Amino acid sequence: MAIACMAGGMSLFAALPVSLMALAQVPAEKSTLKPAASFAEITDQKARSVALFQEAGKVIEHPRCLNCHPAGDRPLQTMAMHPHQPPVTRGEGGMGVPGMMCNTCHGADNATIVGQSPTLKSIPGNPSWHLAPIEMAWVGKSLGEICEQIKDPKRNGGKDTNQLLEHMAHDSLVGWGWNPGEGREAAPGTQAEFGDLIRAWIETGAACPAS
Repeated sequence: MAIACMAGGMSLFAALPVSLMALAQVPAEKSTLKPAASFAEITDQKARSVALFQEAGKVIEHPRCLNCHPAGDRPLQTMAMHPHQPPVTRGEGGMGVPGMMCNTCHGADNATIVGQSPTLKSIPGNPSWHLAPIEMAWVGKSLGEICEQIKDPKRNGGKDTNQLLEHMAHDSLVGWGWNPGEGREAAPGTQAEFGDLIRAWIETGAACPAS
């Protein structure tokens, strides 16, 4: 699918600073995750649990995830985590505000941009594209703080450990991080590998790194 997103007769992307457009596009790279089984040699269960979460943290602290878990009401974008351009705000349910809803430009799938810019190559897409709730903000927190937050139903969308695992391992919006569209670096490893790490972390007591 190709798209040229327009607002008021002007391309939304034509107004982006050249430096920001360049930062939006980085060569797609495939970094890796250690398999959950490789941590079995750590005999102390709590230490193993912490190590598993630290490995999963390579995904959790990657810009593909952090950009949708901002501390404020504006999503971030690019590997440099700049405020979203054009300017948008959270709105009800993290879906934006009337006149500039998330689905104004973000469709059900990633969309290739035609005739817009030699650097900005695609617009991210997912049927449920939206910001994480403000209670789930991760930006500016240590991995240990994020870990404690993820375990807290008051700050994780009311999820128990089974629901948390399902979200991490199978949710398609989370999975977008490994299929972010042309010109963007994917999160490390695969969603299945990430899910295995989260499962093993839960099974070993869901211990958190020191904050």
